[in-house]
Amino acid sequence: MSTPSAASRFPTDQPQLPRAYVTGELRVVVLAGGLSYERDVSLRSGRRVLDALRTIGVEVELRDADNALLPSLLVDPPDAVVIALHGATGEDGSLRGVLDLCDVPYVGCDARSSRLAWDKPSAKTVLREAGIPTPDWVALPHDRFSELGAVAVLERISDRLGLPLMVKPAQGGSGLGAAVVRDAASLPAAMVGCFAYDSTALVERYVPGMDVAVSVVDLGNGPQALPAVEIVPRNGVYDYAARYTAGLTTWHAPARLSATVAAKVADTALAAHNALGLRDLSRVDLIVDGDGRPHVLEVNVSPGMTETSLLPLAVQAAGLDFGKLLGSLVARAVGRQS
Repeated sequence: MSTPSAASRFPTDQPQLPRAYVTGELRVVVLAGGLSYERDVSLRSGRRVLDALRTIGVEVELRDADNALLPSLLVDPPDAVVIALHGATGEDGSLRGVLDLCDVPYVGCDARSSRLAWDKPSAKTVLREAGIPTPDWVALPHDRFSELGAVAVLERISDRLGLPLMVKPAQGGSGLGAAVVRDAASLPAAMVGCFAYDSTALVERYVPGMDVAVSVVDLGNGPQALPAVEIVPRNGVYDYAARYTAGLTTWHAPARLSATVAAKVADTALAAHNALGLRDLSRVDLIVDGDGRPHVLEVNVSPGMTETSLLPLAVQAAGLDFGKLLGSLVARAVGRQS
């Protein structure tokens, strides 16, 4: 397979920084940490965003989302906030709603779109209605699972969706609580593991193929897809350990796709971004099956920014400067407030 150049899907002109950065007139707060299972990853993301913005001369500080945050925003509001929080705090829309109440602009989608993307079954429903391919699924709350009888429910799921299956929390990220089920005997344990992280399990048909992630950014000329990043976990499953442990995953940026398939993947990611009403940036996770057809798995509105995260890899593959890209996104957020 041929590998498309990064420039084939995204312009490589470096974003032009607004004058306010050059003159040091803007102050930015990066929010990281929180109380979710992804706190450690969030702190790593936040520090990387902090360092990248400082390289372009932005006055920036790192803050946690704790009980001191709201008073500080009201007394001394920053010009903009970058949300580097993962898990519910950064992605379920609640924090964005609070920032809206404080009239503090932030990078990323609004509270409503964030809530929609955060809940995987709801997001998949919107994608399906928009004609965007996503694997068949069923969402199963723990209470219904118990009330209806676990054995009968699991048998029906296996019969309806077939094997193998993918089990994961309906809300959550970083692969926590996710498992591939290749035989019916393994399904109960996978459900128990999933319910440890969320009260609702999303069970979907497993689609074999190439794992890819497409980051979408809007620097002022509409959403654009960065080069797809191919994910090759050593154990075959892109779980929490594979994402954040050095040596357990190999990434190819851009992905090893033909130009035709790469274009189809990019167009599908953009369609998902737009269907969910997102803005500024997102990361769309997909599977490309053996026939070159992309299937959207989920959409992340607060992508990881760590040294092994997919959006920074895509930025590098596109030939863009990470700090300048973040600076342009901050400028857009400030512009919306103005």
